[in-house]
Amino acid sequence: MKSFSMQGAKILATGSAVPTSCFHNHDISKIVQTSDQWIVTRTGIRERRLLTGIDKSIITLAVTASINALNKVSMDASQIDLIILATSTPNDLFGSASQVQSKIGAINAVAFDLTAACSGFVLGIVTASQFIQNGSYRNVLVVGADSLSKWIDWSDRSTCILFGDAAGAVIIQACSEADNSILDFQLNTDGNYSSCLSISYQEEIRPHPILNLYQGSFKYIAMNGKEVYKFAVSQVPLSILKCINSLNLSINDIDWLLLHQANERILMAVAEKLSISSDKIISNLSKYGNTSAASIPLALDEALQQNKIAHNDIIVISGFGAGLTWGTVVVQWK
Repeated sequence: MKSFSMQGAKILATGSAVPTSCFHNHDISKIVQTSDQWIVTRTGIRERRLLTGIDKSIITLAVTASINALNKVSMDASQIDLIILATSTPNDLFGSASQVQSKIGAINAVAFDLTAACSGFVLGIVTASQFIQNGSYRNVLVVGADSLSKWIDWSDRSTCILFGDAAGAVIIQACSEADNSILDFQLNTDGNYSSCLSISYQEEIRPHPILNLYQGSFKYIAMNGKEVYKFAVSQVPLSILKCINSLNLSINDIDWLLLHQANERILMAVAEKLSISSDKIISNLSKYGNTSAASIPLALDEALQQNKIAHNDIIVISGFGAGLTWGTVVVQWK
């Protein structure tokens, strides 16, 4: 019988994976009218990784990232109780988390997909911590993985320059309240702006001749860049302030700001609004572009590999994107 006494949750290990195929801005300039300077100036992106080959899928990356995280703490996958796959690009519309569960050998884990686009990983962390803190599960694997290259109109300059493919994973484990590292969270949604960033379903004109059912397909990514920028720069700082104020923390207490890697202009604008030094921004956007739900765990894993983050550092993590959804998680690294 499960215990429902409240307990802490901490990030035990991280892992990540990116495709081997690297596409620089000059490669994109061969497809659409653009240039390396134009892309870097407006986005900060210099290159991105894209899945290629018919046998490659988002599952390939998600599995590799998960195994990397497990190996760092010598944990057998059978010890995982729950797998949350944050993705908006599953290779099966019914969900892909169960495929990750099977391929890594997590025979005791419940597995499900969570769809919240670029905010997906933040929502995944929050969901995992709730299951842990109420005593339902002890070890939760949260994976952020997306392959938006599959859903891009490569003749649309406003979107094809932005996105890349990747996966990142964290293992979140139950701990004593004294060792709790996930301190608080703050989540929001405003569906009035859902059309600003979407992959919409469109019905075909002709109905089925007998059943009178209209069937269609999903289209390419559509984005209103100006509105998404305004939303992120106005709402993300408010979310962060609300979250740190609830913990009686000040801006000066923040050691690292880890935002969804969407656009360098957004990262800098949010930091400026909060009066946070650019030296405290964790970013790998220039190498990978916008990898949607994978961007935060990928950047976190790289920062840890580079020994940037120290014991007891306060990391403010914020995701934002389609929905429109946004949220903040405050972590004290243990």
